[in-house]
Amino acid sequence: MTAPAPGPGPRSVRAGGSRRALFAGAVGNFIEWYEFGVYGYFATIIAARFFTPEGGGEAEALVRTYASFALAFFFRPVGAALFGRLGDRVGRRPVLVLVIVLMTVATTLIGALPTYDTVGAAAPWLLTLLRVLQGLSAGGEFGGAVSVLTESAPAGRRGLYGAWQSFTVALGLLGGAGAAAFLATVLSPAALESWGWRLPFLATLPLGLGALWLRLRLDETPAFRRENEEGTAPVRPPVRETARAIALGAGRVMSWAAAGYTFLVVLPSYLQNSLDATFRQALLATVLANLGFAATILPAGRLSDRVGRRPVMLTGALSVTVLALPLLNLLQAPGTSTVAKGLAVCAAGAVVGLMAGPGPAMLSEMFPTSVRYTGLGLAYALSNAVFSGCAGLIITETIKRTGSVDIPAYYAAATCAVSAVALLTFRKPTAGQGS
Repeated sequence: MTAPAPGPGPRSVRAGGSRRALFAGAVGNFIEWYEFGVYGYFATIIAARFFTPEGGGEAEALVRTYASFALAFFFRPVGAALFGRLGDRVGRRPVLVLVIVLMTVATTLIGALPTYDTVGAAAPWLLTLLRVLQGLSAGGEFGGAVSVLTESAPAGRRGLYGAWQSFTVALGLLGGAGAAAFLATVLSPAALESWGWRLPFLATLPLGLGALWLRLRLDETPAFRRENEEGTAPVRPPVRETARAIALGAGRVMSWAAAGYTFLVVLPSYLQNSLDATFRQALLATVLANLGFAATILPAGRLSDRVGRRPVMLTGALSVTVLALPLLNLLQAPGTSTVAKGLAVCAAGAVVGLMAGPGPAMLSEMFPTSVRYTGLGLAYALSNAVFSGCAGLIITETIKRTGSVDIPAYYAAATCAVSAVALLTFRKPTAGQGS
């Protein structure tokens, strides 16, 4: 990567002064995954409050809850295309300001929604509408944030800087789990189900205001300024070439998307509904999985700067393919000690971190500056729409129909095996590529 133009963004990050680009780029991702984590952790409560009309069953309500979850993910590609096009034309900063406002408003309003008992059939529709708005904003968040992080990175550290975007996924999910665990501890089950579940959503408002303040102070990235200050229109690659890169990128990160949501978000509801764990036990398992996830992300990103993105991500994908079923069987076995179960969920999270650490930089390096926001945003959003957004729905419905409690392992292993094949085609970028 060529030396960045003078300015307070990347230079201050390298010097250890103002870390504006780093924090402003990653903070929205924290809020996004905090909310998605909270929604997943409270899925059983949300199902009862919004999707259980009189006579409806718990399993049916949970499936409908995950359907709403999946719908939001399918609006991510729409948001990625819409905001990505804007971000590649008018700049990363103004679009990232817009998406953080939309994300904050939609998430906060979820905490204020009336339930099915209050407004009847309108309740699930209102919830779904806000999930759609949240999906649109999330679709525009990733491409811009990763563009800011990787375009502001010093030479040879793009993997580490991009990994901060994934690290905020872990922090967001841990924040959501921590909020849910705290409320489950201090509130009675009746209070938690009645109004306590709303508090983590309402807490998004001050978080969003802080993120907005950071982004209003953000400078445009050096790569975008260089490309747009030369007095000529940026050269954009052929649409077919960009579309091919998007499809290939989606295949390369599908392992991260599927295994990540299976082990880090769907796990609590799976443990409660399939293995009869308590809500607190399920949350503890999720916290341990996310701690393992967080522990490997930044080291994996840094390692990818030294040995390449492909070997690190392949190690993660193949590890899930081989270990998913044995780890799940360990959780299912009645005689397994608590310590062994804790190590199992922690290990599951750790191997996902091997894929999530180098993933953002890998996607960024697949696209030139002129289409980077759109390209990497769409690749990530499409992969997440299919393999993350549908994970809860697919796993829950398949278990319901087959009675097999091994479905989560099969799902994670199969997607990681396919992704490993796509990763084999990735080559280290040449000098100047991905700048």
